[in-house]
Amino acid sequence: MSDTPSNTPSSSPSNTAKASPSRSGVFQASTDKRLEAFAESISFDRRLYRHDIRGSIAHADMLATVGLISREEFSLIRDTLKEIEAELDADKLPIQFELEDIHMHVEQALIDRIGDVGRKLHTARSRNDQVSTDIRMWIRDALDGIDSRLESLQRAFLSRCDTDFDIILPAYTHLQRAQPVLASHYWLAYIEKFARDRERIADCRKRVNQCSLGVAAVAGTTLPIDREQTAKTLDFASVTANSLDTSSDRDFMLETAFVLSVIASHLSGWAEEWILWSTVEYNFIKIPQAFCTGSSIMPQKVNPDTLELTRGKSARVMGNLQTLMLLIKNLPMAYNRDLQEDKPPVFDSFDTIDAMLELAAPIVEGSVLNREAIADRLERGYLDATTLMEWMIRKGMPQRKAHHLVGAIVGDAMKQDVPLSELSLETLQAHDPEIDASVYKCLGSENAVKAFVSYGSTAPNQVRSQIDRWKKTLG
Repeated sequence: MSDTPSNTPSSSPSNTAKASPSRSGVFQASTDKRLEAFAESISFDRRLYRHDIRGSIAHADMLATVGLISREEFSLIRDTLKEIEAELDADKLPIQFELEDIHMHVEQALIDRIGDVGRKLHTARSRNDQVSTDIRMWIRDALDGIDSRLESLQRAFLSRCDTDFDIILPAYTHLQRAQPVLASHYWLAYIEKFARDRERIADCRKRVNQCSLGVAAVAGTTLPIDREQTAKTLDFASVTANSLDTSSDRDFMLETAFVLSVIASHLSGWAEEWILWSTVEYNFIKIPQAFCTGSSIMPQKVNPDTLELTRGKSARVMGNLQTLMLLIKNLPMAYNRDLQEDKPPVFDSFDTIDAMLELAAPIVEGSVLNREAIADRLERGYLDATTLMEWMIRKGMPQRKAHHLVGAIVGDAMKQDVPLSELSLETLQAHDPEIDASVYKCLGSENAVKAFVSYGSTAPNQVRSQIDRWKKTLG
């Protein structure tokens, strides 16, 4: 079902519209229509309806358990709420400005059908704790969905590791060629980044997964409710501890937005790298044409637009975090209506990250490394210079002396326009007479890769071990 109702709030209000149940008898005048249009949130919080109904059913069940309503009344409320949910599924519940948000729409529909029994549902509950609980449940489910997407992306990178294991790539620092690494080492690096993202999701979820229901507006309630029952029914790990704090708390939304921003930064960095790699200048990789677009004027163009949009849309996600930070920075304790504006940026961040991840996995799976082009230019840039320096260190030379000496040797190679492996032994010995023919065993990118030994390095046995570990982890 679409999150956007077919009868949007821009439509004329229904002739059968009623004042919001939130307006008590203290009001002597009706709400100005302009305020109704300004204050509505049904246009974006409608997507919470399943969570709102689930929370309402759990709340009604608890009210029946503690004797605030009868079991018969609970059954009537539950069954009617299920009917309303079916109508929302089918986009058949009329949308009215006067009812402000999805919570009032559901409650008014309940009251219209079962009268005073429906009016009992809001016993010992405020919209403050109701909204907080709904958004916690929604974020909890959405985080689980993003986690699943990230796992799929990890699997996509892992699926490349065996296929590309023998390919050596130049690693870059400062966008200058640095050292040679196995392509699989690159893929494992992204798997590690997304693993940290998943760890942040799991940690963030702990603070999301606390039940707000029962703190009421701000101070709690004098009625004999059972908050633990409601939390258990809704699969929360615990209940929030302070009613005053809970009413204003949006830390869990800020943390969620931060987690999504870090994911966005990782996806943007990957996109940037592969955009560069797909250029004629790099010619490292071919992106599947199904995820590319053409030019309206240049017929030869195959543009990596999906990756460019991934890079671009990451800015929206990071901007949403900034929006939330600014939203809450000056709010006094407890609920303020400003917090109505917390949902659009969170919804947008989830929608954007989900779309980015949905496309990322098939792009990773379907892209092809240009083996010949990579190999043809691999020895440019003196990727084995550091390996030569460390060979000298193993012979007993101080690091700084070896560092300076190899720089001078590279200078000679640059003058001759040859790789280090093609310098004569005589040329090498002119810099240091202790250099012998065994030095050639560490020169050249392939030999340099084989020379690595440290844990976490690009050494083939280390990379193979990491691949095996991730195969076990990801199943």
